[in-house]
Amino acid sequence: MSESKRPRRPSAGGYARGEETRRKIVEAAIGLFGQHGFEGASTREIAAKAGVNAPALQYYFENKEGLYRACAEWIADESWQTMEPAVLHAREVLAGVASDAALVEAFIGIQMAVANRTFIKHHEPDARLFFAREQSGSEPEIGSLVLRERVREPLNRINLELLERMTGCGADDPRTGVRLLTLYGQFLLFHIARRSALSMLQWDDIDPERTEFIKETVRDQTRLLLAHWMRERDANKSA
Repeated sequence: MSESKRPRRPSAGGYARGEETRRKIVEAAIGLFGQHGFEGASTREIAAKAGVNAPALQYYFENKEGLYRACAEWIADESWQTMEPAVLHAREVLAGVASDAALVEAFIGIQMAVANRTFIKHHEPDARLFFAREQSGSEPEIGSLVLRERVREPLNRINLELLERMTGCGADDPRTGVRLLTLYGQFLLFHIARRSALSMLQWDDIDPERTEFIKETVRDQTRLLLAHWMRERDANKSA
């Protein structure tokens, strides 16, 4: 599917009202695209849920694909705001002669920022199903392009560089990529397969206390794995 046009902007006089209307449409669309998919969610249904008339969607987003792109951009921007401070700190650490401990904490800092974005409830709509459908490859490609360019690629680059420094294994080595995926998979399962996780643990929800329990477990496991890989690095150097 081809890239859509950028959404329209209201005139200066109606900017605040226009932005509020646009936000309501995007929030409604994220939920309905997640529930029914791009093809299954109708623009009429989205407009009704947002409390606007159907022509408003065309005014702000040109077409349905433009609205889908706006949803992906909104999710990407909200996600990056949560993660950027930890990423900037990691870049500062990598720019200097950092100790192993500093590298570990920089990596875990990013990991926990992603975990916070995954678990903590915000005012925005639940994007889990939107993510799950986007990852399945059945939705418009523009959503994956936006999320990859704005969030996934920057996170992957900084994390791979941190792992390279800590393990001595190149950032482009498949082993480093697999290690990165496994470290993040520790908690992403709770995001993508939330229902299965809740069922197995016999939890009704992941409340703040349980969130901290999961994060503490992930931090401990991550430190153990990183320490093991750093010992391997040092052993290889001395061999």
